[in-house]
Formats: sequence, structure tokens, C-alpha cells
Amino acid sequence: MIARLSSAFIVTILLVACGDVPSGPPEVISVPAPVQTAELTETDRLNVWLDEQYEQQLDFSPQTRSVLGDKTDYDQLNDVTLVAQQQRLDWRRQSVAAMRSEFDYQALNDDGKLSFDMWEYALEQAEAAYPYRNYGYIFGRGGPHASLPSFMISFHSVDDESDLEAYLSRLEQIDRVLNDLLNLSKEQADAGIRQPRFNYEFALEEINRVTTGVPFNSNDSSPNSPIWTDFQGKVDQLVKMARLDEQAAQTYLQRARVILSGEVLAAYQEVRAWLEDDMAFAADQAQGVWALPDGENYYNQRLSRMTTLDLTADDIHSIGLAEVDRLLLEMESVKQQTDFEGTLQEFFVFVREDEQFYYPNTDEGRQEYLKVNNEYLNFIFDRLPDYFGRLPKAPLVVKRVESFREQPGAAQHYRQGAPDGSRPGVFYSHMSDMSTLAKWQIEDIAYHEGNPGHHMQISIQQELTDVPRFRTQYRTTAYTEGWGLYSEWLAKEMGGFQDPYSDFGRLAGEIWRAVRLVVDTGIHAKRWSEAQAVQYFLDNSPIPEGAVRSEVKRYFSNPGQATAYKIGMLNFQQARTRAENVLGQSFDVRAFHDVILGSGAVPMPIMHARVESWIKEQLVASPAGQEGVL
Repeated sequence: MIARLSSAFIVTILLVACGDVPSGPPEVISVPAPVQTAELTETDRLNVWLDEQYEQQLDFSPQTRSVLGDKTDYDQLNDVTLVAQQQRLDWRRQSVAAMRSEFDYQALNDDGKLSFDMWEYALEQAEAAYPYRNYGYIFGRGGPHASLPSFMISFHSVDDESDLEAYLSRLEQIDRVLNDLLNLSKEQADAGIRQPRFNYEFALEEINRVTTGVPFNSNDSSPNSPIWTDFQGKVDQLVKMARLDEQAAQTYLQRARVILSGEVLAAYQEVRAWLEDDMAFAADQAQGVWALPDGENYYNQRLSRMTTLDLTADDIHSIGLAEVDRLLLEMESVKQQTDFEGTLQEFFVFVREDEQFYYPNTDEGRQEYLKVNNEYLNFIFDRLPDYFGRLPKAPLVVKRVESFREQPGAAQHYRQGAPDGSRPGVFYSHMSDMSTLAKWQIEDIAYHEGNPGHHMQISIQQELTDVPRFRTQYRTTAYTEGWGLYSEWLAKEMGGFQDPYSDFGRLAGEIWRAVRLVVDTGIHAKRWSEAQAVQYFLDNSPIPEGAVRSEVKRYFSNPGQATAYKIGMLNFQQARTRAENVLGQSFDVRAFHDVILGSGAVPMPIMHARVESWIKEQLVASPAGQEGVL
């Protein structure tokens, strides 16, 4: 543990693609020669060195390079084996050791110290997670069987013929990746680590959707599979741009057809067969990770990683219960504005079930849903300059999730754009069942996923130019998701939620995240059943039942992640309240938000420390504005 800061300062480097490790560890690059850096400060030297280290880190994940718009190793997929994980950890250890020996921490400025600390904490995070390196459920909902084709569709752009060759090379490696992950899944099962039965069912459904249609079957009258549609479209685009002739295009299409209908299909069939066989050994009733070997310690590690704080499961459970009680009172007040006659529980049933609150389950209904999302996002975009100095440059689009990974009631989500703006950020919605998408939720979720939420925060982070590059891609869940939830609350201050039903939806969104604190810890620490978790959720939230059931399955599958939202939001609110109380009339919300967003997704304790430093700077600049005590 690093002595300079509390053990609460746990940091996560999140690389978007699965399994971010290469075949062997690269050598650690030493500090540039003095002749190159003689006029640089210690912080300048560290920044140069960290950028070089980050380039090496990206060598572990060609897929992450593609997400970032970098075509280096464009023909490669990641190495996902345990051996590769060990190599990455060894590289991290070497890198941190070199940094400690080559740089004088005390000679760094504050921002340099922050970069130094974050690089160290990435190692701490990796060390803490290493004992549980094969605990994460692999072939569940949204696993590699779905994420690999999604990656190819979303992130492998084709601008010339060499990109088509790289696409085919990656298709040829899908069987290698799936086989390696299948071997890890078998090792998990042998160790007594099995996911809930419904995760097997999710995976089998997704595999069927991925491998249905041409070229996975011989019936050419069948619809095209998603991956085939994508490859055809990218080939056709090159032909239209006169970068590929028709004869070459047909050759590429035939090569892709052979790969997909041969080795790729065979790999999917092998995964499917094992899932069908192993599902018989899954527990009849879903169980939290308390049932896994060393499950209690595993869950504690997950809570620390997700919240970046030293909170126990009991702490988080109690915070959740208190927040649920507080928010129920606020919801009662907003309910009265609608003139509804009945109890709050009856109002929950009314807004959850009445047809007026849902669009029809048709293409026209889905189009209207997307249209309304864009109207809310346009409304809030015009108000951003009043609350932020930094604004995102990257565009944002709202889209339906691809059919092969769509799940009724699954959570809407955001996928980052390219740092250079060449690919927009995307706000995705699962729209196969419109009865899970209430109208009164639309405004709230749009602000969370779009602006001023995920799109704004992540785009601004990626566009930072005055920090080492690794910090532009650095993620902690408590910061990222906490900011999304804080943004819902902030949007009301910005003029949103004028309709009482939408405002009720805002509170429903917040209580949803408070319920998560109770339910996630209930499942994994207090041994709640799936039925118990669902019932608590329905009793304390108007969220549609289909969405509730999908959410609870998500919590079983991804322990601890759901606790980060509300914990992060509370910390942002606490930091703002502190600044407002101390600075009084001198408080500038635009400057406050710029401080919060100006360093990337740091752990909560570091965020608080930065705000405290900013408060002191403001008091020095305008001591007359002090209305509190530091």
C-alpha cells in the first residue's frame, strides 16, 4: 500500500476491449537521455515517460488501440489467457519500480504527483484483483460471444483494402479467443465458480442470434447475420469510393464467408455445447458471490474497486436504506403535484402499468422514443455554457442496440467516441420491448447517458491535452457513474424536469441507484434470493417490472458494480456542498465543474483533495468571500 495516501484511493485503468494483454511483456523504456530533457522540469520528464509507458501498455491490447482510433496492430485481437494476465502484471511491476527509481516525487508539481500516484494505484488495483483473476463470469449476458462481433461492427472501420485484410485476420482469430476463454470457463467450473443459470441462458440466446443467418447456414434465403451485414457494408463502401474493384470485392466476400461458416461457427458451436452441458451443474436458485470460494473477500475487493473507498458491505447497505427512505418522501411530494389519489405504492403501480406511459412496441413507437430523447438532449445542450467552462467537442448520437446483443429491459448505456472526434459517442437503448421504457424515465436517462452525463464527462476527459495520455483514458466506476447520476440531479437545476411525471422519473432514477446499494449488498453479502431482491426493488421503485428483473440479474452477474453510482453521486454532492458553504457568494459553479472534470476520472478521495485545494486558492484570491471555516 502506498504510504502517501489512504488505502481508500483505489484506482482502475479500464481498457474497453476484453483481455488487454499481448504475447509477451515489452521492455520498460528508460527516462529519455538528459540531452533531450535538460530543460524540462521533473514533471515534464515524468509526463514524457508516462506517455511512452502508456504506448507500451497499449501493446497489450490491440483492441483498445482500435477503440481509440489507432490502427497499430489492426489485424490482431487480444490475448486473453492467464499467462498473458501474469505478463501484464509483471510489466506493471517493472514499470512502477522504474518510475520510483528514476523520478524524485518531491520535485514534482501537484499534477505530476497526481499522475505518479495514479500510475502506482493502477498496480495496486491489479495486485488486489490478481487472486480473483478468473472469477469474473465469462460467457454470460454480453460476454465475448456478443462483444467480439460488436467490437468488429463498432470499432473496426474500413478505409482502404489493408483494413479489409486486417478485418479478415481478426475474424480468423475469433476461434482462438473463444477457445482460450472457454478453457478459462472450464477451469472456473472445476474450481466451483459457476454463474447463475440465467446467465447460461442469456449466452445461449445471444450465440443463437449471432450465428443465425447467412453465412452461418447454407440457406441463402435466410437473413444476413449481423457480422456478415457489417462486412458486406464495409466492402460495398470501398467499392463506392473506388478504392476496391468488383472482382476484388467478391474475393474478400468469399474469404469472409469461408472463415465465418467454418472456424468461427465451429468455435461458437463448441462454446454452445459446453454451456448446454455445464448449465446442468448451476445452482437451481441464483446465488451471490458469497457462495464462491473465498467469496466474502472477493466481494470486498469488488466493493473497494468500484467505490474507490473503504466502505464495508454493511456500510453501503445502511447508506442505501437511508437514501431509499429519504427519496420516498420526496417522491410522495412530487406525486401530489400530479393530483393522483392514492398511496405512493398505488402510484408506482399506476405509472408502471398504465399504457399512456409507454410507446407502442412498433417501429413507429421506437422512432418516437428516439426523437424525444434527442429533443431533451438538444434542450440541455443549449444550457451547458451556464454551468460549465469546459465543453465537449465530440458529437453524440442516440441509437438502438444491435439486435444480436439486445435484451428486453436491459440497461441503456453509453459507448465512448474516438478521442479525435472521428467516431461519435453513442447512447444505446435496448428497444426490443417498449413496455420496459417508460416515458417518464426518458428525460432522466438522456441526461445521464448524454449531456451533462457520460458523453460530456468522457469526451472532455479524452480531449484533455495537459495531462499524460493514460489519464485521458483512465476510468474509475464511482467517478464515471457517480458523475452520470450527479448530472441527473444537476439537470433539474439547469431547468429540466418541468413536467411532474418527468421529475418523478428523476427521483425514480435516483431511488433506483439507492435501491442498488441495498440489493447488491443484500445479494452478495446478506444472501438474498433473486425473488427477495426483485420484491424489494418493486416495493421501493416505480421501475417497470421487466426492467427490474433484468437489473437484478445484472447485479448477480457483476458484483459490486451497481454500488458505484450512488456512492459516487453522494461524494460529488458532498464536495459541492463543502465548496458552497466555504466560499459563499464567491462560489462559481462553472469553475467548480471544471475542477471536477479537468483531471479525468480520479478516485473519490483524490477528487475531494482537488476540490479542497481549489477552495483554498479561491479564498486566497477572494478572502472576503469566505463564509465558512476550512
